[in-house]
Amino acid sequence: MYIFRHLQEKILNVSGTFPALLLSGARQVGKTTLLKHLKENNRTYLSLDDPEIKELAVNDPALFLQRFPPPLFIDEIQYAPQLFPHLKMYIDNSQQNGLFWLSGSQQFSLMKNVSESLAGRIAILNLYGLSQAELNNSPGKMNPFIPDIQNLEKRAFGKKEPDLIEIYQQIFKGQMPKLHINNPPDLSTFFSSYIQTYIQRDVRSLINIGDEMAFFRFLRAIAARTGQMLNKSELARDAAISPKTAESWLSILRASGLIYLLEPYFKNLTKRLIKSPKLYFLDTGLCAYLTGWHNWETLEAGALNGAILETWVVSEIIKNYNNNGIPANFYYLRTKDGSEIDLLIELNGVIHPLEIKKTAHPTKNDIRHFHLLQKNGGKIAPGGVICLCKHLLPIDENNYSIPVGIL
Repeated sequence: MYIFRHLQEKILNVSGTFPALLLSGARQVGKTTLLKHLKENNRTYLSLDDPEIKELAVNDPALFLQRFPPPLFIDEIQYAPQLFPHLKMYIDNSQQNGLFWLSGSQQFSLMKNVSESLAGRIAILNLYGLSQAELNNSPGKMNPFIPDIQNLEKRAFGKKEPDLIEIYQQIFKGQMPKLHINNPPDLSTFFSSYIQTYIQRDVRSLINIGDEMAFFRFLRAIAARTGQMLNKSELARDAAISPKTAESWLSILRASGLIYLLEPYFKNLTKRLIKSPKLYFLDTGLCAYLTGWHNWETLEAGALNGAILETWVVSEIIKNYNNNGIPANFYYLRTKDGSEIDLLIELNGVIHPLEIKKTAHPTKNDIRHFHLLQKNGGKIAPGGVICLCKHLLPIDENNYSIPVGIL
C-alpha cells in the first residue's frame, strides 16, 4: 500500500531543473519507497546495501557508471563516497538534468561529500515521517500553515476533527510508514530493531562508541526531555558521559533527523531571553517507546502527555513547511522570569505567536504572554492556541482556538 507523500511534487520539479537530486532523512521515513514510486521505467534502481554493487562502486566508480549509466537511482549513497567525484565529472560532461537520484540516511557524511563534489549541481531535499494530512490521504500537498483566519477556515472546511483518543493513538504509533500499512509489525519489536540498526549502521560508522548502553541511555534522556529546553550538562550526567561526548552525540542525532532544535527568538529582547534551544524528538512513537510508555492510554494520562502533544504539533508544522519547500523560520520565546510563547512562525516579515495546549477550551489567559512580542516592536500577525477543541473559534480579535486536526 503506497501512501501519497506531499513532497513528491517538489521532487519531480527539482529533478527537471538539476542534474542530481539528494533525498535525505532519518531511517524508515519512506525515502526509498517514495523515489521508487516516482521513478521512470528507464531509471535503474541500485542499492549500496547490496555487497556486490557496493564493492564495484567503492573500488571502481568509473566502471560502475559505465555498467550502470543514468538515469540512475542510487540508494544508501553514503556507503560509497568514492562515487561523488565521478558523478561530478559525468554531470559536467553531459550537461543534462535529472541524471542521478540519490538517497541516504547519514547526513553528516552525505553533506560533506555533496558540498565538496556536487555543489551547484544537486538539489537537496529532506523527508520526514508521515504527516497527519498524508495519513488522512489528502490528495495534494497542504499550503503552509499560517494562523490567520482565511487560511484556517480553508483548512477546517469539511474536516472531521479527531478526538483525544484518535490523536494519542496516532502519537503513540508514530509516523514511520511501515507502521501504517496493512498488517504492521509489533510496535515494540519494530522500535527495538530500529534503535539497534541505527546504532550499528549509522552511529558506529560516524563515531567510535565504546559503550552502546551509554548511547542508549543518552537516547532515552533525549526522548524524556522532548518539548523542554536543552540542558547539555543534565544530559551528560544522566548518560554518565562527558559534556564533550554529549555535544558530539547530540549533533549525530540532529544530523540523523531524529531530533529538532527550536531556536530562541532574539531581536531586542536578548538580555531577557533564555538562550538554550528547545528539544523535540521528531517521531513521537519512537519517543514514547524510549520513555517506557506501553500503550496510548498510559501515555495520554502520564507525565509526558502535554510535552508529547506539543512535540507532535511542532513536528506537523515542520513537515508542512518542509513539504512546501519553505524555510522553517520557527522560534520560541522564554524570558528569565518564566514567561513563554511555545512557537513563533516568522513569515514574510511578520510573526505569528502560537501556544500548544492539551485543552478543549482555551482562554485569554493562554495567550497572556503574546504582549511580549508587541513590546519588542515587531510586526505581530494573528496567532492562537493549537489545542483539542472541536471548532475554530475566536479567543480575541486577533487570535483563535485552533483544532489540531487542521494542521
